[in-house]
Amino acid sequence: MRDATPGTVFLEDYQAPSYLINRTELHFELGEEDTILTSRLYLLRAVPDDVPLQLHGQELELLQLSVDNEPLDAAAYQVTDDYLLIHKLPEQCVLTCKTRIKPQDNSSLEGLYKSHSMFCTQCEAEGFRKITYYLDRPDVMSVFTVTIDADAGRYPVLLSNGNLLEATALDNNRHRVQWHDPFPKPSYLFALVAGDLQHIEDSFRTAGGRDVTLRIYVEPKDIGKCDYAMDALKRSMRWDEEVFGREYDLDIFNIVAVDDFNMGAMENKSLNIFNSSCVLAHPDITTDAGYQRIEAIVAHEYFHNWSGNRVTCRDWFQLSLKEGFTVFRDAEFSSDMGSRTVKRVEDVSMLRSAQFAEDAGPMAHPVRPESYIEINNFYTLTVYEKGAEVVRMIHTLLGAEKFRAGSDLYFSRHDGQAVTCEDFLLAMEDASGMDLGQFRRWYAQAGTPVLSVADSYDAEAQTYTLEVSQRCPATPGQAEKQPFVIPLAMGLLGDAGNLPVKLAGEEPDHDTDDNTHRVLIIDREQQQFVFEGVQEHPVPSLLRGFSAPVRLEYNYDRDALCQLMSRDGDGFVRWDSGQTLALQVISEVQAQLSRGEAAAVDPLLTGAFTRLLEDESLDPAMVAEMLALPGEGYLAEQAGEGAADVDLIHRARQRVKQAIGEAAEQVLLARYHGLASDEAYQPVGEQIARRALRNSCLDYLACANPAHLALASEQLASAGNMTDRLAALKTLAFHAEEADWTQPLADFYQDWRHETLVVNQWLQLQAAMPDAGALERVRGLMEHPDFDLRNPNKVRSLVGGFAGQNPVNFHRADGAGYRLLADVIAQLNSINPQIASRLLAPLTRWRFYVGRQELMRGELQRLAELPELSPDVYEVVTKSLQ
Repeated sequence: MRDATPGTVFLEDYQAPSYLINRTELHFELGEEDTILTSRLYLLRAVPDDVPLQLHGQELELLQLSVDNEPLDAAAYQVTDDYLLIHKLPEQCVLTCKTRIKPQDNSSLEGLYKSHSMFCTQCEAEGFRKITYYLDRPDVMSVFTVTIDADAGRYPVLLSNGNLLEATALDNNRHRVQWHDPFPKPSYLFALVAGDLQHIEDSFRTAGGRDVTLRIYVEPKDIGKCDYAMDALKRSMRWDEEVFGREYDLDIFNIVAVDDFNMGAMENKSLNIFNSSCVLAHPDITTDAGYQRIEAIVAHEYFHNWSGNRVTCRDWFQLSLKEGFTVFRDAEFSSDMGSRTVKRVEDVSMLRSAQFAEDAGPMAHPVRPESYIEINNFYTLTVYEKGAEVVRMIHTLLGAEKFRAGSDLYFSRHDGQAVTCEDFLLAMEDASGMDLGQFRRWYAQAGTPVLSVADSYDAEAQTYTLEVSQRCPATPGQAEKQPFVIPLAMGLLGDAGNLPVKLAGEEPDHDTDDNTHRVLIIDREQQQFVFEGVQEHPVPSLLRGFSAPVRLEYNYDRDALCQLMSRDGDGFVRWDSGQTLALQVISEVQAQLSRGEAAAVDPLLTGAFTRLLEDESLDPAMVAEMLALPGEGYLAEQAGEGAADVDLIHRARQRVKQAIGEAAEQVLLARYHGLASDEAYQPVGEQIARRALRNSCLDYLACANPAHLALASEQLASAGNMTDRLAALKTLAFHAEEADWTQPLADFYQDWRHETLVVNQWLQLQAAMPDAGALERVRGLMEHPDFDLRNPNKVRSLVGGFAGQNPVNFHRADGAGYRLLADVIAQLNSINPQIASRLLAPLTRWRFYVGRQELMRGELQRLAELPELSPDVYEVVTKSLQ
């Protein structure tokens, strides 16, 4: 903790390192009270001037320091809370440094720490400085050799990056291993694990003939939960060879599951460390969504071996260079493994509800930020998800073949280097011949652009005209924005289906198999597009496949939305039209309720949803997605600043949901029973789709008629998998009276109390329940023996679940929900600042909620006045109050 105001780091101030570290040798002596680390850094001055060497270091005790084996006089160096400064070094030398650290006391889960009885590390972004004094920046890449000594009984497994060189028995029941990674890497990719672990093992033969040993290490209790992650790893490796031409480059690839972890997983070279929730799976404890998440995260971390490790980022401002690109890659992988349309809908739904809100809030920043106080605050949806959308737009603009040529050039040109977003764009330009100069604004300008579209039809000339304009709202530090390059994928829907699309004066494109689909390039503030040969007044099918991360403004009437929803050739547009129709109807009901009128739900919506359910030719997974109403958080964000009435939104959404359930009751019942299956559980596409739709039907039925709660009770008693079991329990918890869900919740805990990941889901479910006693229940659960404030998964499940998934109770009129969250953040500020900062997001949106602004702002102000505020929390709080 620091009393002084933390400083700001600016992109424009970047300077190349004064020294390089060609080789790094680390010797860890792991102990129960402390750990002694001896580092040998092979330094080379990179600038002609005799500048001091400034090594990063935090929470370290310096024991010895020498240069070329000669002890350094105390007058030759200085030690501060953050640095070791050494004067007058030779141009080339070996710096040896011995330090003492206390991993057992490290609750921040950065650097070297203990999770239960296991030593492990997390070094991205700046955790390595808590291990030893080092140039802890991504553009200093070094070849690492790591020696680890530890008690052989307590820590029989000792792992680090690269290949194992030797393992030796020592005196006093200790043992030693040595690992060597031949590929230069920055310190953030260093990893160490020591523990009493078991593993499963498999192998993979690369396209080039290399045999790679694959291992997943877990605590002994979890050894039966690794098979799915191993299969996902092998699928990822094969896919990356086939789609991107990337082969694995070492003899071994290890994954370790850790219970106490701030992130989902970490791509350390050859030793990926995973949050246990992102790697452990079994049908008894894992939902379909959990399996899909594991597959995606395993793939993401593996893909980083090239897009992040072999080619890394020059500085942390370039974070999306590796994360945005890799999220795009893992999304493409997941699309190929399952339904491309459903995956796209899932990703866009999250982007619109969360990233768009980030763009509209006080922490809005470009995909490549211009400044930061604490880099951990910029592991954001903007950097990751919007960054992936920017890469997707490049793919759309270039086409698949040229994009692949660009990625090949990027990897070959920059292998072993730390580079910038410009280097990535330049490789794409050089491979394709396309000028991406204006497109670079996506990396530099914050905010969500708005596309406004108007149209007209000339029946006599058979021409159809689109008038398109773009604008981008002001964001902190960026009042004015210049036009973006926006690919607008579109089509035209007529009475018989999608119509041919041909711009006036343009020759037909004989190279395309689909003349009903077109991508328009929007690169000016206003543009006009005229289509000829249009024989009827069409309905425009706009932003197909969500071709750009923008808000679309077009005045669709409800009949047009129903047409698109039922007949358009683009699956995303069909889903999006249903969402827009539902949004319009919910807003209408909200207005009725605000006037004290009885709620009248437009039968166009209930009829459209009923027809969806009746059409058994449709993909059940897609029908389930289309039945999901816009979330309350998204509805609040759509209302705009100072206009979101959280209670009214909740009532209106529930009334619309009830009306759909009532109107479609019989078809819902028929589909629910028809989708039942006695097949053995498998997390495969067809089964996942059936379960998704069946459980959606159950939710609507229970909302419409309490008599159908008996179905939920029957399903809970007979379910053979966690997906159906948890869906039934949620239905009871959300729709039944307290007397009817109290015992099922208690029984569920008794049945699964020995499975940590299931207990986390139990906590999260109770946190999200909309009943009036939610806040008091959350307070009580914080005293439960299975809740631990030091465990990020527990905090995210209970406290994060309440603040992020229970708007009607979090935004209680008395402000008690805000006080609960602020109290937890205040505690975590000194325990784990990174998690404390991430919990702040709901409070940062204080400007949106009518009648709640001062209460929310008051809690931010209370946090700002804490005597020792971490840089993580300080940055978010102060920016939110500006």
